[in-house]
Amino acid sequence: MSRRSGNLAALVLLSVCTVACGGTSPSAPSAPASFLAGTWTGTLTIERDGEPTTSGPVTWTFDVVPDTNLQTFRTTIRSQHSWLPITTTVTTALTPGNTPPARISSQGTYPSPRGCTGTLLSVGTAEASRIDADFSGVDCSTLVQSTFRGRVVLSR
Repeated sequence: MSRRSGNLAALVLLSVCTVACGGTSPSAPSAPASFLAGTWTGTLTIERDGEPTTSGPVTWTFDVVPDTNLQTFRTTIRSQHSWLPITTTVTTALTPGNTPPARISSQGTYPSPRGCTGTLLSVGTAEASRIDADFSGVDCSTLVQSTFRGRVVLSR
């Protein structure tokens, strides 16, 4: 076999291997996904002493925090509730594991539409396609009726 024939055979073998392997180089395996990751939409209901109960649309977007066993998330909350129209990012945790059903808890602060920093806490249950949790907090603590409580129900 001539040197030219040997080079041609090697080139043909390399081409066959490239086509058989999908034409790309090997890549690292992708990280597993969490059932919670992504955008969930639903309704936020808020009760305040002496005020009527009100509801409004809300969206929560869950982003996994790396190296937390798919149990910790940076969560962006976008509320269109008339009393609490906010966008904020809070921390969410799943316990005892990272598969549904799991206990879900979220906490953090938000820029209040009343000119202060409020705090919120939400605890409930995360199913594969539904979240049902309480939702409470303290808005501007210097204002009358700054404490609120309620419920958030979200689905995929």
